[in-house]
Amino acid sequence: MFKIDVEELEWAGKPLRIETGRMARQADGAVVVTYGETTVLATAVAARSEKPGIDFFPLTVNYQEKTYAAGKIPGGYFKREGRPTEKETLVSRLIDRPIRPLFPEGFRNETQVIATVLSYDLENDSDIVALIGASAALTISGIPFMGPVGGARVGFIDGEFVLNPTQEQMKTSDLDLVVAGTSDAVLMVESEAKELSEEQMLGAVMFGHAGFQPVIDAIIRLAERSSREPRDFVAPDNEKLYKAVKKSVEKDVRAAYAIPKKEERVEAIAKAKDKVVAALVDAEKDTSPTPQKVAEAFKHLEKDVVRNSILDTGLRIDGRDTKTVRQIIAEASVLPRTHGSSLFTRGETQALVVTTLGTGEDEQYVDSLDGTYKAKFMLHYNFPPFSVGEVGRMGGAGRREIGHGKLAWRAINPMLPPADQFPYTIRVVSEITESNGSSSMATVCGSSLALMDAGVPLKSPVAGIAMGLIKEDERFAVLSDILGDEDHLGDMDFKVAGTSNGVTALQMDIKITGITEEIMKVALWQAKDGRLHILGKMAEALENARPGLGEHAPRIEVIKIPTDKIREVIGTGGKVIREIVEKTGAKIDIQDDGTVKVASSSGAAITAAMKWIKSIVSEPEVGEIYDGKIVKVVDFGAFVNFFGAKDGLVHVSELAAKRVNKVSDVVNEGDMVKVKLLGFDNRGKVRLSMKQVDQVTGEDLSKQQAEAAPAEEAEAS
Repeated sequence: MFKIDVEELEWAGKPLRIETGRMARQADGAVVVTYGETTVLATAVAARSEKPGIDFFPLTVNYQEKTYAAGKIPGGYFKREGRPTEKETLVSRLIDRPIRPLFPEGFRNETQVIATVLSYDLENDSDIVALIGASAALTISGIPFMGPVGGARVGFIDGEFVLNPTQEQMKTSDLDLVVAGTSDAVLMVESEAKELSEEQMLGAVMFGHAGFQPVIDAIIRLAERSSREPRDFVAPDNEKLYKAVKKSVEKDVRAAYAIPKKEERVEAIAKAKDKVVAALVDAEKDTSPTPQKVAEAFKHLEKDVVRNSILDTGLRIDGRDTKTVRQIIAEASVLPRTHGSSLFTRGETQALVVTTLGTGEDEQYVDSLDGTYKAKFMLHYNFPPFSVGEVGRMGGAGRREIGHGKLAWRAINPMLPPADQFPYTIRVVSEITESNGSSSMATVCGSSLALMDAGVPLKSPVAGIAMGLIKEDERFAVLSDILGDEDHLGDMDFKVAGTSNGVTALQMDIKITGITEEIMKVALWQAKDGRLHILGKMAEALENARPGLGEHAPRIEVIKIPTDKIREVIGTGGKVIREIVEKTGAKIDIQDDGTVKVASSSGAAITAAMKWIKSIVSEPEVGEIYDGKIVKVVDFGAFVNFFGAKDGLVHVSELAAKRVNKVSDVVNEGDMVKVKLLGFDNRGKVRLSMKQVDQVTGEDLSKQQAEAAPAEEAEAS
């Protein structure tokens, strides 16, 4: 019944198995990839005919994690998987980016790749397995695809590159880099690093590229035996139409792209496009090209004009050379009530970034296949339609928002102080108010400034820059700080973020079939120069973190209590901790290891809560003076609540320096007093004294009383 074909190999010390023919046989291509004990089913399906009315390739990639893969039941009321998690969205993008450039130009059939995690061993991350599965499924499907693609994760542990490190190994790694590409070139890089040098980052990319070559070879061997018949696809010949478009509006397009200001340029290009559509489209003629076909040819003309102009002259759309960064204005403390804020403007790209500090209550719970964990640092990126002068729908975060936000998060995260030094939950929100290229890198710069403005002690400020590429045959130009048009019409979007000491994040997307080590090296070193320039401009606004937190930020104090005392602080049913919160107004977070965080915008509230907690967990010390409250008056003295829940007796002889005939003449229930702990009697009862303490100042009078006693005796004799 089944015609199963398998490829197996030892890869980075663990078995990799690629199987086809057992599952999902109605898909164009389907494979089950197992690495270690992590298993992913990947399928590829393409429509049989072109989707009408579109001028782009309609590719959709869906990566999905099933909780059963890790032996878990989903949380929530419905107990089933819901909308994609952040991880699922990010991995979907991770798979999409290296495979998209490998479909032939002009292919318009709707195509869907689905990768489903079936089993997860808690050691080998499923993202790389899913990427390999998607590549293999497409390669054997018969869909026009110039693959296969391979992928690998690279760690940097104890000064050595490690191929596909386990989840446990990643905890000690200074690098988390994913690289994908073909046998000849690199197509995609995604990474987070702890200030590694450009040499180390380039070395990691090339190490990963060499590391996944055996996987590509295995996919090719499988395809030679099991692939379907290739589909008949002939790319449309639009050369005649292109020449007609070029003849009609080439001068107009060149003039439009000589306009440096984006708004004016966009308007001029739109007029040129309308002109050529009006000239070449005749609805009454059957042989007339459609407006869509003319628009595609016009786009091709735009690419040729912009790209050749840069290669021939070294000058770009806005008049800059290839290495110059646009004008930068960096501002901090732009909003009055926020904990920290910044406005970062680079040319026509602008990010308004706000930092908010919170307590343990504000930590984000993240449910993953590895288990539920708390996130203390969140970075959210928003891209409203007005930022590019458009009208659009407002809704939840899409793939773009999640992807760009995560990239900025990776750039900043290695520079955050450890939790034991800065016990705050941090949320950063980037609002893109203008966009013309590299809003994600503007977010990195703005986030760094907003964090420092909030008083977060970053190890070093972080900046980011986006690099582009124009490549025609052997000629190429690497562009620093690319515009939106240079991104759309170019061959690469290479984002590099880091400090003055090294790289913290790197993301590279290629629109051609790959780039060489030489080009990557040029891009990395050129990006370093740009990054250092941007850091200098940022320093004009704020060089380091402010010495203290903002006026409106909460204060947090941390103490450690014995774990056996946690129950006493919480109380039965949370009674004690609720009372502390209600009466002091402070927020209290108690962790299982005995770490207690007390937070409030009021210093007095923190002091009161800390004092209360210490009184519960500490033991009273003999000779120390405490504030107390009279809780009961009896003939022989008064009972005082002086140390949390602890009571002691002030004997009538210890109430006052003079003789006391009636206790109620000195104290009454509810009175606040100051007492000194004298000790404990043979039954463990607490003995207190009021007369040895100045009831106004709290000063210990015992020494004065001892010195005065001999003088009084001499006078009496």
